[in-house]
Amino acid sequence: MKIASKLGSVLAVLLISGAVAAQPGPGDVFAGKKVTILVGSAAGGGYDAQARLMSRHLGRHIPGAPGVIVQNVPGAGGLVAANSFYSMAPKDGSTIALLQRTALTAKALIGENVLFDVTKMNWLGSLAGEPGVMLVWRDVPVLNAQDLLTREVIVGGAGAANDSEMTPRVLNAVLGTRIKIVSGYKSITDVLLAMERGEVQGVVDLSLSNVKRNPSLVSKDSARVLMQLGLQRDIDLPDIPTPLDFTKTKSDRDLLALYFAPKSVARPVALPPGVPADRLALMRRAFIMMTQDPDLLAEADKLSIPIEPVDHLGVEKVIAIVNEASPGDVKRLQGILGGP
Repeated sequence: MKIASKLGSVLAVLLISGAVAAQPGPGDVFAGKKVTILVGSAAGGGYDAQARLMSRHLGRHIPGAPGVIVQNVPGAGGLVAANSFYSMAPKDGSTIALLQRTALTAKALIGENVLFDVTKMNWLGSLAGEPGVMLVWRDVPVLNAQDLLTREVIVGGAGAANDSEMTPRVLNAVLGTRIKIVSGYKSITDVLLAMERGEVQGVVDLSLSNVKRNPSLVSKDSARVLMQLGLQRDIDLPDIPTPLDFTKTKSDRDLLALYFAPKSVARPVALPPGVPADRLALMRRAFIMMTQDPDLLAEADKLSIPIEPVDHLGVEKVIAIVNEASPGDVKRLQGILGGP
C-alpha cells in the first residue's frame, strides 16, 4: 500500500472533577460553566502553547461563552493524559484534550499501557501539522545529518511513547544513525534545559514551532538543526534533509511514511467517547470557528504558533492510514519501538 500517497496521550479524579458539567439543553448550554483543556505535556512546550492559545479564544465560539482553563497532565509521553481522558472525562463536552500526535499510532505500535482507542475518540480536528527537527548543541562535533551515520550523539528522552525517544529508535533502525537516548526527563522543556546544561548533546523531534518561538535556540551561538522529521521539507527549512532523503529501499520509505503520518495532524484535539451527538456537533463547530477567528490568528502569528487547521475528518484519515498499514510494516515498527 502506498501510504505516502494518502497524506496532503493517571489523571487524578480531582482533576476531572474540576471540570463543571454542563447540562443538556438548547441555547447557551455552557453559560456560567467552565471548559477544561487537558494537555498531555508539561507547561512551556509547543502543545502547552497551543492549548493556552485555544483557552483564550475557544469560549467565544461556544454557546454561553464559558471560561476555558488549561490542565497540564504530563507523563509517559502523553499516555497518562490520554488514558485518563478516555475513561474518566465527563461526556458532556466540558472537557477536551489536546493529545500528543503519538497517540494516533500508540495502540498499533506500542500497545503496552495504551488504554484508549483512537477510533472511538470524538475528534474535533487538529490545529496544525508540522515537522519536528533534530537539534544538537553548539559544541557537538556533528555538523550535518550525514555525520549521524558515523558519529554518536547523546539525546534526551521524555518517555517511551514520546517522539523524543520513538523517533531516534526509528532512525537508528532504518537509517543506521548512531543516536544514544538518555531517558527519564519529564518533558521536552526539561530535555532542552538538559542540553543547555551539557547533560545531553541534543534533542530529536522537537516541534518546529518550538524553534520558531525560540529563534535564539538555533542561532550560531547555541544549537543547530541537523534534520527535519516529516515526509517533506518545510518551506522554512529548504536545505535541511528529511529521513526519506537517506532511504535506499521502498520498504524503508513505506515504513517511515507510516511512522511520520501523524505529523500532518500534529496537534489533534478530541472529546472523549460517549458525548451526545448534538454536543459533539456544537463543539466541532466551535473548534472550526475558533481556528478562523482573526483575533486567534493574529495572536498565533505574533507568538509564532502555526495554525493550519483540519477538521475531524482529517484526523480520522490519518488514523485510517495507520489502521490500514501492511501487517509487515506494523510488525517491523513494533519491533523497533518495543511494542506488541
